[in-house]
Amino acid sequence: MALRTVIQRSFIRNELNRLNRARSTVATATKDFVDPEWASAKPYKSIPSPKLFTFAKEFKEGGNTPVDDVGRYYDLTGGELYGRWRDDYGLLMRIKGMLGRPDIVITFRPEDFEKVFRTEGVWPIRRASETLSYYRQRVRPDVFGELSGLITTQGEEWQKVRTMVNPVMMQPKIIQLYVDQVDAIAREFMSIVSGLRDGKSELPADFDQWLNRWALETVGVLALDTRLGVLKPEQSTEAKAIIALVRNVFDLIYKLEFEPSLWKYFKTPTFKRLMKEFDNLTNFIMTKIDEAVQKFETSPTVGSNQSVLEKLLKVNKQVATVMAFDMLMAGIDTTSSSTIGLLYCLANNPDKQIRLREELRTILPHKDSPLTPDNMRNLPYLRACIKEGLRLYQPTPANVRKVGHNIVLQGYQIPKHTEVVMASAALQRDAEHFPQPEAFLPERWLQGAGSVTGTVPNAKEAHPFIFLPFGFGARSCIGRRLAMMEMEIVIARFVRSYEVGWNYGKLKMKMGLINTPTVPLHFELKDVTD
Repeated sequence: MALRTVIQRSFIRNELNRLNRARSTVATATKDFVDPEWASAKPYKSIPSPKLFTFAKEFKEGGNTPVDDVGRYYDLTGGELYGRWRDDYGLLMRIKGMLGRPDIVITFRPEDFEKVFRTEGVWPIRRASETLSYYRQRVRPDVFGELSGLITTQGEEWQKVRTMVNPVMMQPKIIQLYVDQVDAIAREFMSIVSGLRDGKSELPADFDQWLNRWALETVGVLALDTRLGVLKPEQSTEAKAIIALVRNVFDLIYKLEFEPSLWKYFKTPTFKRLMKEFDNLTNFIMTKIDEAVQKFETSPTVGSNQSVLEKLLKVNKQVATVMAFDMLMAGIDTTSSSTIGLLYCLANNPDKQIRLREELRTILPHKDSPLTPDNMRNLPYLRACIKEGLRLYQPTPANVRKVGHNIVLQGYQIPKHTEVVMASAALQRDAEHFPQPEAFLPERWLQGAGSVTGTVPNAKEAHPFIFLPFGFGARSCIGRRLAMMEMEIVIARFVRSYEVGWNYGKLKMKMGLINTPTVPLHFELKDVTD
């Protein structure tokens, strides 16, 4: 057996032992948890709750006259919607389930967030895509079997997969493998972006779709070790098909899981179409995996520079297939949504953009200077900008968990396995937690913020469980290092190449599976002179 393989297996075995010891500690601390307030708490059913029919009407545009007839929740962004619910129902509310869906409890107190996370136990339960779970378990068990991925599994089955992939996905050195390739895609994207501009140097209304293509091309490298070709002006038939396929999957999941649907009672046409698209995506990924296997067998990577896919294939081909699928599902709209929010913030704060560009000039003296793992180590203002952008425009509506025990929140009983939504989006724009909440102040995330003049608030003074863009604990985002690298690189290229502007009022984001823009993205891009 090759020495490299022996060392790799030894590392994985040691990592598994370490993770199991850590989980054993957590399990000991939480398995016998009994909330001392339970016996005296108010019953679950008494949590303030809207009447469903009245509640649904509040999302309507309204009827005959006007403004008065417009629903109270119509056309609000995610943060605005949560804020309105907090005004109407208080700091804890319950939305009753319907059409086979469970109740959800929404809390607006960070102390509740911490309690939910601290008592979730060794196997946290988070919301899974029910349609994807059905597909993997009922339609294609031949492919997914017992290892149906991190997105859809719970309990011991989830732990088994996570334990196998953690040693590959969670290493800090992982980004060193991909900076060159991700930067090459970003530079290619910048040349395409330049050609998208009109006579006013503005981008087209559907620029979010181009950002999705950039994210898809990048994920293709990270998950499948291949360039998909979706950025090329003259796209292949395969590239066109994968763009449409990924878009259709997200759109159909949203229709079935977020809009009223009867798919759980009978297989609707929309449901059947989604199952077909899942099949198409599975077959596409399996083809790319087989191509990669042949490539690695013909030209195996020497030393420690094996890609994520090559390392996962050495663990288990099925795991590699599932993780490639999950990375495609989780790594496209989230990254593009976050990038849109940050570009908008920078466009509306030219002084912050200038400061960021000056930092970038220290490592990119010319617009086409290369980014490397070494020169990207010290970019504090870039990372502060990303954090502040995520505070104002997080890509997902909230962190969600099913509670691991019977617990009490704000004096109410919350039974075990109740789904709790931690509405951080409202608190991240609340002056009580983040002074000057609507201001884009990357400085609040820098060391020493708030300590000299007192004019810049310090983000560390906020409750630590409010701002968790990648989640918390064992079920935090396994791809967060890669996601941060992607954003750092593409934002660095945008700001070093262009003066980003915005001339069309407020950016609005619709809350859904992923928060997406509801306004045309006519960013103005003026060339930066070296």
